[in-house]
Amino acid sequence: MKRYLLAHDLGTSGNKATLFTTEGSLVASVTSAYGTHYFNTNWSEQDPADWWRAVCDSTRALVREVDVSQIAVICFSGQMMGCLCVDRSGRPLRPAILYSDQRSVKQCDAVLAKIDARDFYRTVGHRASASYSATKLMWVRDNEPEVYGRTFKMLHAKDYLNFRLTGVMATEYSDASGTNLLDLNTLLWSDRLVGITGLDGEKLPPLRASTDVVGELTREAAAELGLRPGIPVVAGGGDGVCAGVGVGSVAPGITYNYLGSSSWIATTTKEPIYDEQMRTFTWAHAVPGFVHPCGTMQTAGSAYAWLKNEVCTAEKEQAARTGESVYELINAQIACSPAGANGLVFLPYLLGERTPRWNPDAKGALIGLTLAHTRADILRAVMEGVTLNLSIIVDIFRARGPIERITVIGGGAKGETWRRIMADVYQAEVLRPNYLEEATSMGAAIIGGVGCGAFESFDVASKFISITDRSRPDPSTAAIYARAKELLNESYESLVPLFPRFAQR
Repeated sequence: MKRYLLAHDLGTSGNKATLFTTEGSLVASVTSAYGTHYFNTNWSEQDPADWWRAVCDSTRALVREVDVSQIAVICFSGQMMGCLCVDRSGRPLRPAILYSDQRSVKQCDAVLAKIDARDFYRTVGHRASASYSATKLMWVRDNEPEVYGRTFKMLHAKDYLNFRLTGVMATEYSDASGTNLLDLNTLLWSDRLVGITGLDGEKLPPLRASTDVVGELTREAAAELGLRPGIPVVAGGGDGVCAGVGVGSVAPGITYNYLGSSSWIATTTKEPIYDEQMRTFTWAHAVPGFVHPCGTMQTAGSAYAWLKNEVCTAEKEQAARTGESVYELINAQIACSPAGANGLVFLPYLLGERTPRWNPDAKGALIGLTLAHTRADILRAVMEGVTLNLSIIVDIFRARGPIERITVIGGGAKGETWRRIMADVYQAEVLRPNYLEEATSMGAAIIGGVGCGAFESFDVASKFISITDRSRPDPSTAAIYARAKELLNESYESLVPLFPRFAQR
């Protein structure tokens, strides 16, 4: 058996190429960055040529000291919910429109004028939104009709790279579930929704399983990547779903929390979780027979970063002077405030909010501030406010089944203070795995290994993962945080009418 699995994580800021052994060890990783064009307030695009350059550069650097004949498979994780229009030869006809782009609000309103929002939600597992691919393609049709007319297929980021590697155009179920056009109940393109959007269904790519071999690496692509031709290329998955595979959420009962600039909590179930208030959403899973319910908040680690940059200038100066970690200095301050931050509540809505509010006008706020509060209370309130908001997602999923353990990954998982707060707020054991920022790449590697036959099943994920720390909940804090969550919810509801009146910057 060949030794290596080559995984790519094609993200918003760059591509990370990572090499794993079939025994589950990380060999090395190389990241190549690219830029995003932000304009017209809330539009965002990338040049697909930059993706390809980054893939080529990172791959060549990664395999420089490796016997490339031992690479068993190539598999991508990729940013989701985008829209790249290509012609019949696969040439991009315009820059790729990203998931964060909100230009297609008018097209989304047109869809919701023809179908009940709950009916839509129960068909695709997601709210109708300008964030998804369908309305972006509608915008191209309405505003760039020449481009739309020449479009042969709409591809996602990783699917375009798979095409560059193999010459085959296709997508798979997890990325397709980020279009607002896949019927999650049948895993087929929804003829009804295609009809409602008025799009040409022939422009949607063929559907494959995440573990399907799309094709083999062509001689031309191999030359550019520094690899040998003929390596199997497996379909892969969207980044959120690959992260789930990478933390071992490959069967029901395994829940995880990604804690980066934004944050999400996801789990694995056999059936979609349809929340009555449509606060959470459900992806198609990379693992056959399962789905991946999820809830995402906008500003988690970025709220902490705001705190560091705007409030904790003294800690920043001390860190620069002594070489200490600024985050550990802040965490030491947070530890001086008790659970509940002496009644201070922070609304963590610094960039509007998705789950659980779905309110782009929502704002951040400190509620209950008095002369008795300390700086440590303010710092702790920020960390607790983020965690309390995330706990609402846990509550939604708990209504469908017990959650006793949550694996946490991402940069925010490094701090023991935050992990302890999470354990107390969630009232669940919080697990820190060996890899915090490679889970998405690892998920792609596992998918690729299953797809090429190196692994028999997704159960192999346990070979890649070991738990390095466990934070257990303190039962004495349960009532404190239950009250804090009530205050957070009541404060938010009271301020909803005022949010639109605050000036946008």
